[in-house]
Amino acid sequence: PPGHNNGNHIHSVNGKFWIYCISGLLLVCYWFNESFNYSKCYLSSSHFLSPFSSALYPSAFRVKRGTHSLVNPTFQNSVEDVNLLFEILLAGLQIEGEDKPFMIPDMELASLRSVQKLEVICEDVLPKRLSEITRLTSHLSQRRGALSREDFERTVLTMVYTAQTLAHTTSQHQKALWGDALLQLFRAIQEDLMPPPRTPQH
Repeated sequence: PPGHNNGNHIHSVNGKFWIYCISGLLLVCYWFNESFNYSKCYLSSSHFLSPFSSALYPSAFRVKRGTHSLVNPTFQNSVEDVNLLFEILLAGLQIEGEDKPFMIPDMELASLRSVQKLEVICEDVLPKRLSEITRLTSHLSQRRGALSREDFERTVLTMVYTAQTLAHTTSQHQKALWGDALLQLFRAIQEDLMPPPRTPQH
């Protein structure tokens, strides 16, 4: 029937869109992986808590689970952690939303102890409402200088969540809003990965 074929077509388009989103996200993580060694010295000295960082992700400083080690949590502390996050994203990480739980389809990856911290970040730190993500993109557009390691990681994960939400949104109006948020997050990450302009030598 015509309606049935139309439904299949829409499902196919949504499926392709999701593949494009995931490919882009994995490419971003690849860029980060490649730039990690170059940035390692800078990142190792970036553990202070700046007011700008708390403005971007205020929930990171009041994690509900209460242990001191989870205040301002970060998943990536080494090149191995960066590679692990890449594998988790490739495996199909699903970030918790209103109607879906945090899930990693690969049981071996899901059983790793370090994944517990990633779950805390995804459940308790990342913004989930569109209004919160819009506020985040506004702050990101006003920032000066590079993002800290923690904020870069959270922004990549927020982009994953935004892409997943967009793929499951049916309202055209909401699709446009979530699509714009995804674009703004991508631009913020792309800008952060660009090398700083060279100072002209006289």
